[in-house]
Amino acid sequence: MKIYLIAFIMAFMATITLQAQHMNIGIKGGLNLYSVVNENSDGEPITGYHIGLIGHFHLNDDFALQPELVFSTQGAEVINNGVKSQLNLDYINVPILLQYMFDNGFRFYVGPQLGFLVNAKSFANNTETDRMDDFNSVEVGAGLGLSYINPNSNFGIDARYNLGLTNINVNDSEESYNRGLQVGLFYLFNHK
Repeated sequence: MKIYLIAFIMAFMATITLQAQHMNIGIKGGLNLYSVVNENSDGEPITGYHIGLIGHFHLNDDFALQPELVFSTQGAEVINNGVKSQLNLDYINVPILLQYMFDNGFRFYVGPQLGFLVNAKSFANNTETDRMDDFNSVEVGAGLGLSYINPNSNFGIDARYNLGLTNINVNDSEESYNRGLQVGLFYLFNHK
């Protein structure tokens, strides 16, 4: 299934690239505040980071498509059987965001996101435990946010809420979902 999803994303991006009025490539990075929520209890948020690449394709004067490829550190502080631990989940996230571009540099966007789990560990009582087998390798989510770009410098700021839509647990007895805020900076090369 992963191969089909990746192939679909690549074909979709290639189609948009051919139809776009103009395109830009950029870099981004910033802070995360993520948690894992489930039906029994919510984990406490942890601070992490994200870093990656962005594409920005103008569809017309008002709308753009922004696919990204981002490494993101996520997780939560959780209490299991009275023991406090930290769960660290590292993802490669691939959002595809539809943006409405205001004339003043502000942008509003929304879109789907695929997350590919690359690392899962928990830390409790000075012990590290590999948790990759406990979590699904692919997550589907959605992002909603605002950004601003200064056209003179090509630098921008970005604030986003990411909402996990699929259960990240392998064990279906308890459903858990990623939730997170991201705030960061980005730079678009040759922005028009």
